[in-house]
Amino acid sequence: MSRPLFVALQQLLGARHVQTSEEAAPYLTDKQGRYVGQVIAAVHPASTEEVAAVVRACVACDTPVVVQGGNTGLMGGATPDASGRAVLLLLDRMNRVRAVDTDNDTLTVEAGCILHTIQGVARDAGRLFPLSLGAEGSCTIGGNLGTNAGGTAVLRYGNTRELTLGLEVVTAQGDIWNGLRGLRKDNTGYDLRDLFIGSEGTLGIITAATLRLFPLPKAQATALLAFDSLAQTVTFLSHARAGFGASLTAFELLSAGCLALLREQFPEGPQPFSGARQPWFALLELSDNHSESHAREAFEQVLGEAYEQSLLADALIAESLAQSQAFWLLRENMSEAQKRAGRNMKHDISVPISQVVAFVAHTDALLQRHFPGVRHYTFGHLGDGNLHYNVAHPHNSTVEAHMAHYAALSQLVHDSAHAHGGSISAEHGVGQRKRDMLGRYKSPVELDLMRRIKQALDPNNLLNPGKVLKGSQS
Repeated sequence: MSRPLFVALQQLLGARHVQTSEEAAPYLTDKQGRYVGQVIAAVHPASTEEVAAVVRACVACDTPVVVQGGNTGLMGGATPDASGRAVLLLLDRMNRVRAVDTDNDTLTVEAGCILHTIQGVARDAGRLFPLSLGAEGSCTIGGNLGTNAGGTAVLRYGNTRELTLGLEVVTAQGDIWNGLRGLRKDNTGYDLRDLFIGSEGTLGIITAATLRLFPLPKAQATALLAFDSLAQTVTFLSHARAGFGASLTAFELLSAGCLALLREQFPEGPQPFSGARQPWFALLELSDNHSESHAREAFEQVLGEAYEQSLLADALIAESLAQSQAFWLLRENMSEAQKRAGRNMKHDISVPISQVVAFVAHTDALLQRHFPGVRHYTFGHLGDGNLHYNVAHPHNSTVEAHMAHYAALSQLVHDSAHAHGGSISAEHGVGQRKRDMLGRYKSPVELDLMRRIKQALDPNNLLNPGKVLKGSQS
């Protein structure tokens, strides 16, 4: 069946836009090299109609379809399995900006648009599209929508779901749903938009989106703060929310261990607080719609009050754009610093902000009891409760010996997050890597509802099978 389908796909899209599995090799391994797949073909449609035609051709042959954006995901959600039964659908040719509406503050783009490009289009129109990720130079908005990506500005603007007003989706039957309505109010039944966002390509293929835009800030202020304890950090965050209100854009946590690792791996990089004894630091950003002077006055007032109330140990306020960028470079370099130091166990968890202190204290002690000497690199989006709770090998051990305990150690971390009212995946999705874990943390009712939704929308289980839900493999 594979050869007739391959030929049919060539007839639909043109031979140059259909690749064999060998030709598509760069797309068949996930970003971290954990999963490698095979396919009948990899296709590059140029329009929503072509996507729909591909899906209909695959349905006729009972062939699974896996959609992929920039291949920057961390859970293997966009990598086909090794059976070679699937068609990989790539949206790189669907990268057009369809409409910019500054009166409605919306931007309609196709799913293959690179996130950084979308940010630039918004900026050129005098607007802000606030989604910001480390992979923004290569990730696509379709992938961001598929995983409901978060990033550094969730505290102020929300996840990708909150930034999206409408979608265009190709269904599992090859029909096209045009829901590209730039409406902030539409109370006419079930919210299909929210159903597809975060579904990781298992319910439908997102081909375009109408996104929310915001005014460009007139001024931004950045500070790197030092704290005597994690509890003090959380208390300061409440103080900053009250003092800055909606102007508080980002509040990124970094442990002292993280700063030490950055100094070790990037000795040529910024070295703030190099002699500090504080155990916790945070990168704070304020976006002001008034002026530079207004932003500075707000900074001085809120930080001054924090000093008086013993909510803050020390602060470095960026005096220039270059210094602000240097502060942000610390946060942006964390992934590369860990990579250079050798593999570690990464956990993308979230807990209520009120439980962050208890979670970190309990989990740190738990891991030291079971795995003495492991090193904790805890950082992330404290403003929305999302921590990247990463664990490296002890100095007296090796990376290989440490990684052999991956399953046991990660279960302790995830059990602790769940016990503190949290989630085992805050912003990276489920994919295939965390698929089999869901049964431990979601109730039977939740899982049953998810399976019934999947069955209703994709009864033949042809869209990204084997992802998100256990037992949904092709």
